[in-house]
Amino acid sequence: MTERLLQYLWQFQFFNASQLQTGQGESLKVIHPGTLNTNQGPDFLSARIRLENTTWVGNVEIHINTSDWYKHDHEKDPNYKNIILHVVWKNDEPKHDSILFLPLLELQPRVSILLLQRYEELMNTVSFIPCEKSLQKIHALAWAGWKERLVIERLQRKSGYILELFKQSNRHWEETFWWMIARNFGARVNADAFETIAQTIPVNILARHRNQIHQLEALLFGQAGLLEKRRFEDDYALLLQREYRFYQKKYKLKKNMVALKFLRMRPSSFPTIRLAQLAMLIKQSTHLFSGIKEIQSLTEVRKLLNVTANDYWHYHYRFEEKTAFKRKNLGDEMVNIILVNAIIPVLFAFGFHQDEESYKDKALRWLEEINGENNKITRGWSGIGITNSNAYDSQSLIELKTMYCDRKRCLECSVGNTLLSQSSNS
Repeated sequence: MTERLLQYLWQFQFFNASQLQTGQGESLKVIHPGTLNTNQGPDFLSARIRLENTTWVGNVEIHINTSDWYKHDHEKDPNYKNIILHVVWKNDEPKHDSILFLPLLELQPRVSILLLQRYEELMNTVSFIPCEKSLQKIHALAWAGWKERLVIERLQRKSGYILELFKQSNRHWEETFWWMIARNFGARVNADAFETIAQTIPVNILARHRNQIHQLEALLFGQAGLLEKRRFEDDYALLLQREYRFYQKKYKLKKNMVALKFLRMRPSSFPTIRLAQLAMLIKQSTHLFSGIKEIQSLTEVRKLLNVTANDYWHYHYRFEEKTAFKRKNLGDEMVNIILVNAIIPVLFAFGFHQDEESYKDKALRWLEEINGENNKITRGWSGIGITNSNAYDSQSLIELKTMYCDRKRCLECSVGNTLLSQSSNS
């Protein structure tokens, strides 16, 4: 038994509540178990109970053993003066609460053994998720409600990161959006590096050069440290190098030397190609976030992201290494990554910050219009029969796996809660 499990049993009243009696022999009825307190002080606040014929309102303290009251020095703490009930798993000191004049409830004889066994199974399983053998018992409606909460939790968590960037950008949404777009052009491997590059080139500087693709590339490749070679033999690389040296001095650009990764990557995902595509996105758009805020159709957003690197890159993956012709367009998969991980989270964060539900609703609607993500986690869910029809599903399942299942937070999970509740009366 853990104190968290005991709190859970009390919070949801997963015990036999018929003919309750305190350790002092008084009849007890739980009217409301109280609100779980995550701060200092009693475990549950503002509970309501009836002892004999008197209704009491106050706080409830939870312990594994009765003797834990003194072990935790609660008798010396003024936060514990308004305790109306001491709930324990095991009463190891029958006279203890008589001395304190606290009503005592022992839960051990009243909790289903099957519930405890199921909880033990969830905690000890080594499967993809703890409850995968029992998922067929979960009704579709329960899944739908839980997925909605998971998606919103995930977007709110991402919003926290985005709003920190917003502060760093001096509360400039276009700048924040630029940083997030750049970060996701770097994908997982080069995300931090691309964000660092973006933060060294303000959007107002990029806007001045948006009609000259080679100048945009010079700024991006230069700040990425890819134009450091002393002597290029490639005419285009030499052009970018000259342009960069001029504008670096003009704008006093400070370089944060970043280590871009090329190893074990498909050439089409090389950071050189992604930077070239990012430069083209800048060229083809202006006040990008302002435009996206007004757009209602996801199809229109996709058109904005339909970019192809300039002609030089059709024959190159790196400077001075010529290859066979291949157009370097962004591709549907990469567009979806940027939508799911940059555009939609920033839109949601903006709605959250401005208290505008319409932006948050649009973000959720767009997730439903994007194909389900294909990665290790979503494949794992599909393997146990859970639907992954769209990015809304994907994001909820990723959140569930990483923030609940992997951390064995079954007591805080709607699915785990349902499974345990089915055992509570057995």
